[in-house]
Amino acid sequence: MIDPFYPVVPDSSWVARLVPAGAKFVQLRIKDQPDAELRRQVREAQAVCTRHGADLIVNDYWQIAIDERCSWVHLGQEDLVDADVKAIRRAGLKLGVSTHDHAELEKGLAVDPDYVALGPVWPTALKKMPWAPQGLDRLGEWKKLIGNRPLVAIGGLTLDRALLCLKAGADSAAVVGDIVNNPDPIAQARAWIAATRVAA
Repeated sequence: MIDPFYPVVPDSSWVARLVPAGAKFVQLRIKDQPDAELRRQVREAQAVCTRHGADLIVNDYWQIAIDERCSWVHLGQEDLVDADVKAIRRAGLKLGVSTHDHAELEKGLAVDPDYVALGPVWPTALKKMPWAPQGLDRLGEWKKLIGNRPLVAIGGLTLDRALLCLKAGADSAAVVGDIVNNPDPIAQARAWIAATRVAA
């Protein structure tokens, strides 16, 4: 089962802060680092998660996730093209996929994922998106289309918006900026944990 609070963080030091504060399902999304540094950070983050009974989700780097005996990997649509999904499954990893439209949902469901993410639900400042904001109605539609799989909402989420997403059909709310850019990220994470676990 995935947790309704799903922080997505840029390096392992965030995992080391958020997991002891109560995060149970955290994605490590590192960009543009050499292989040795990626492996070091995945190993460090995985050790923290193991100690605290949390799940680490490795974004993109499925081979490192296999090598470091992680339990989850998350793949965007571009990564799905190159990833060896059979190797990921053979290694016993669970798999989450990103989707932004019906064609991508079809591609994502073809690999039988363990969760489906939909975004951006609201406009996001995090990265340039070719897709318009999806809105809450789309979450309800996606939930019907994906069957029993958990649905993750992502994109422009504040805590109030996360609660609306959970009400609209999402099982989990993925958050970046509202945690990592917050002046008191640990207090904000605890507020998210308390509110989303009641709502889910």
